[in-house]
Amino acid sequence: MLYVVPTPIGNLEDITLRALRILKEVPLILAEDTRTSRRLLDHYGISTPLRAFHAHNEHTVVDRIVAELAAGGTMALVSDAGTPGISDPGFLLVRACVQAGVRVECLPGPTAFVPALVASGLPCDTFQFDGFLPHKKGRQTRLKYLAELPHTFVLYESPYRLVKCLGELVTVCGPDRRACVARELSKMFEEIKTASLQEILAHFGAKEVKGEIVVVVAGKPYRPPFTCIPRIRRLSFRHCPMSLSPQPFYYSTKKFVE
Repeated sequence: MLYVVPTPIGNLEDITLRALRILKEVPLILAEDTRTSRRLLDHYGISTPLRAFHAHNEHTVVDRIVAELAAGGTMALVSDAGTPGISDPGFLLVRACVQAGVRVECLPGPTAFVPALVASGLPCDTFQFDGFLPHKKGRQTRLKYLAELPHTFVLYESPYRLVKCLGELVTVCGPDRRACVARELSKMFEEIKTASLQEILAHFGAKEVKGEIVVVVAGKPYRPPFTCIPRIRRLSFRHCPMSLSPQPFYYSTKKFVE
């Protein structure tokens, strides 16, 4: 059995009672960074052993871990913050477990893009989460694709690349597109800035940016290809069929203007 356990993205109180119980009961926890996870466990008095499982070793250790689980083992998987598999290691292991018939149970819990999306005030009935953009190859192609989406899209970004990213978004989406940058969510210096892309760029371009970043951008506004203008014409009696009452009548036509 593999438990996928979300952990706080900042405030240590943002962890469920069930998550704490699982972390106490399992014999082993797979952690993205054992030092970061140990601080969380120590805070709650949990002494479960940790084993490193991160982006640099997951390809080499995944088969051994699945074999242990298939033989009857039980483990929990955690990342440094948030839900494993969401822009963090975890996907490869979960997929391998599913393919091997190992039961996977994912607990609900913290994920940075959800509170950022909801707090942005931008439409969230339909949205696309894209995680981190490519650093170089394919970056501009992806940005142009996202700019044409009719619904909200969400990105993760490094504080060191935020201003560059916002400048690129201004170029492909236009300076007036509504957007939001959420920074340091659930922490002491949390900041949520919703405005036009140009205003947000000016705001963050004027200061040093720190912390984990979520960028939320509204979809491309819909502009119909033509305008439909109703026009009323009055017809005199001489245009009416003989079966109609001898009274003037009106009918509506539509004139389509490009």
